[in-house]
Amino acid sequence: MDGIIETKKFKEINLNDPFFVTLKEDYPGFEQWFMKKGSETAQVFYNESDMLEAFLYMKTETGPINDVHPVLGEGSWLKVGTMKVNPHGTRLGERFIKKILDYAIVKDIKNIYVTVFDKHQKLVETFKKYGFKVSGSKVSPAGEELVLTKSLITTVNNILQDYPLVKSSERAKHLLAIKPRYHTKLFPDSILKNESFDIISDVSHTNSIHKVYLSSMSGLASVKTGDLLVIYRTKTENTSAWYTSVATSICVIEEVKSPREFSNLESYMRYCRSYSVFTDSELLEYWYKKGRVYIIKMTYNVAFRKRLTRKKLVEEVGLNEKDYWGCLTLSDQEFEKILTLGDVYESLVID
Repeated sequence: MDGIIETKKFKEINLNDPFFVTLKEDYPGFEQWFMKKGSETAQVFYNESDMLEAFLYMKTETGPINDVHPVLGEGSWLKVGTMKVNPHGTRLGERFIKKILDYAIVKDIKNIYVTVFDKHQKLVETFKKYGFKVSGSKVSPAGEELVLTKSLITTVNNILQDYPLVKSSERAKHLLAIKPRYHTKLFPDSILKNESFDIISDVSHTNSIHKVYLSSMSGLASVKTGDLLVIYRTKTENTSAWYTSVATSICVIEEVKSPREFSNLESYMRYCRSYSVFTDSELLEYWYKKGRVYIIKMTYNVAFRKRLTRKKLVEEVGLNEKDYWGCLTLSDQEFEKILTLGDVYESLVID
């Protein structure tokens, strides 16, 4: 479901939208609570008929959090106060989870919690998929809810449950070149607008956690699940690569497949379409292409706050300009230097 997640003040949101019926039923006093919020903001998503499909309200709290059992510890917590996503089998829930995690990273909050009724199984499963775990319960006039928490301090060696954290030790690292027309669609908050940017204000409608990219570059023969990719946007047409080719982000490989692994064209197309920016005709070309084709599914973990031009990658990181930069293996030292120069949020990459 395409469209933009917008930030709106509560007073700008129509409380009579049918979207809110279930929230009013689930939470006594919801309308009064909503009206009091007036100038506070929420993240919202509207469909083509201008009706709400998703709503997210977050706030920062200082622990201990005493209205849940067991009590949540001291320190800053990001509370997902209200989140509802109409189920359509789309990636909307995933996109809102990314919104929550982006916000926590930017605000440097290490712990997140949300309360959800057990009956909302699809939402609970989406949270669990990305590392939220059931930590207790909350009893209120609305009834009993599950308390789900996620820490952004430690990893459990699971690509999705660790997301957005990146574990760098004992992982191979590669530079992966992607043409501008694909890069802009795949990594919308890494568009080359200026030297630095903010992941909160620049997030765009195709900003999903997962990405699928197809290529037949020979260097991809060595990449595998868990490897880290530094995404490298190749030069803008009719310009110098020295200044317009840039490293923009870091992804973690979930899996590498070949078209031959799919039993039929339909299953291949279904797999690739879900997170790919290729047209159906381009996907068909890869399906019928002779020789090796690599289908890389990856998580989009880190967007650099500062772009690294080819000039910087050569002069300051030490990459060899004469090497083929299609898929280039990086040393740990080169990777660390890229992180530093890219002004990556330090808490995102763990040794």
